[in-house]
Amino acid sequence: MLVLVINSGSSSIKYQLIDMKNEKVISKGLIERIGIEGSRMKHRKNDERFTIERNIPNHEVGLSLLLDVLQDEKMGVIKDLSDIKAVGHRVVHGGERFAGSVRIDNEVLKAIEENIKLAPLHNPPNIAGIKAAMKLLPDVPQVAVFDTAFHQTMPKIAYLYAIPYEYYEKYKIRRYGFHGTSHRYVSKRAAEILGKRYEELKIITCHLGNGASIAAVKYGKSIDTSMGFTPLEGLVMGTRSGDLDPAIVTYLQEVENLSANEVYEILNKKSGVLGLSGISSDMREIEDGALEGDPTARLTLDIYEYRIAKYIGAYAAAMNGIDVIVFTAGVGENSPILREEICENYLEYLGIKIDKKKNDVKGEEVIISTSDSKVSVLVVPTNEELVIARDTKEIVERNLREL
Repeated sequence: MLVLVINSGSSSIKYQLIDMKNEKVISKGLIERIGIEGSRMKHRKNDERFTIERNIPNHEVGLSLLLDVLQDEKMGVIKDLSDIKAVGHRVVHGGERFAGSVRIDNEVLKAIEENIKLAPLHNPPNIAGIKAAMKLLPDVPQVAVFDTAFHQTMPKIAYLYAIPYEYYEKYKIRRYGFHGTSHRYVSKRAAEILGKRYEELKIITCHLGNGASIAAVKYGKSIDTSMGFTPLEGLVMGTRSGDLDPAIVTYLQEVENLSANEVYEILNKKSGVLGLSGISSDMREIEDGALEGDPTARLTLDIYEYRIAKYIGAYAAAMNGIDVIVFTAGVGENSPILREEICENYLEYLGIKIDKKKNDVKGEEVIISTSDSKVSVLVVPTNEELVIARDTKEIVERNLREL
């Protein structure tokens, strides 16, 4: 079965075509600057790379281009669109309605649209991609895989905020969490690498990229996660502030004469690593600066690591113990320095010991803790697209069996 995985952003479409017989990616790429001057498509077929520059005014035109390229004699990998048996869509917010992936019909699409108010930046482009795919591939089953779904197992003590309960009842203001497909994939994969039962482990997964979150996965279920009602809460991120005193918002409004939206923009796009350092939102530049002796870069890296360590400690308490820590995503997979400093500077009390030689890797699956470490520490590259493809295949095949 060939599954097309689509991740639609506000001005982009990331895609992979995966052969589920062997879970091999046979084609992948990115359509970028949709609706913006200079739009283009970067396409990969095995080891061959192609760039197509073309006016792409909307997601439907972009997806139509993708389907043409997949069938192209030179760049393509399929003979006919009928070779695509299912399409899996990344959808950021499923609210409380969706605790798992679902086949998309009009009712599901309506429910996703109702969650726009919870994810106004993310759900609209996700919906645009779904509608385009449903129009261009009307006979192909479509599946929605939600970032929030994995965290729907959180108990009320973890997801409710200490504000008047009526706001939860009226507006569903609560912790939702994000990066769920990544946390689900790497936690399961860690158990497989260790040769242990997933349902018997207490795992903390650290998804550290430009956006970053940590999850406490106890016996196969997420019981807490650092992102909250929106992806702004939690860790220090590339341009997001993470946790802060809510009174800072009203204070900034008063002293800087800013609107609520302007403060929101500052906290989301001008804060975090970028705001602290004044250098960059890219942790590679921050690490380079710290190693070269830049005190601002060093302080930024220290704060970034400190917040991660605090959450790991909190989640070890929340689970009443810890067996495994997993580092993943762009920073987590590719920063030996960060992993070593977090574990050695803050987590030795847990009995964690890092093998510096094993830790000296980037983007590889590896156990980086020593054999006598009381907690296993791993690097596991995330693969959210594979999670989406697997869920899509499972749901489509289940529906066929039920017919």
